Amino acid sequence: MQNKEIKNVYVDIDETICTTPNSRDYNLSEPIVENIKKINHLYEQGHKITYWTARGTLTGIDWRELTEKQFQTWGVKYHDLKFKKPAYDIFICDKAMNSTSFFENGDITRSNS
Repeated sequence: MQNKEIKNVYVDIDETICTTPNSRDYNLSEPIVENIKKINHLYEQGHKITYWTARGTLTGIDWRELTEKQFQTWGVKYHDLKFKKPAYDIFICDKAMNSTSFFENGDITRSNS
């Protein structure tokens, strides 16, 4: 790792490390193995990995047990799993990184300026 600074990395779940049908039936989610490997690599480098999801935000359904089972089955390494991520259409933030860009180059040390 070029930058030895430990980063606190928040990662979305659906359409980031797995594909989920438009019906949002999370029982049918399928892992994106390559993406999981890249996030696991950050974990192995010592970065703090927190998965933050909107699963259940709008419906009030508690998806924790299913999500934890999926993570175990899929081999997801993480420090924390948080729910109640707000439901939004566009997220504008100075520290946000597009998942497609990350998975293409895997660099979390880039400047946001």
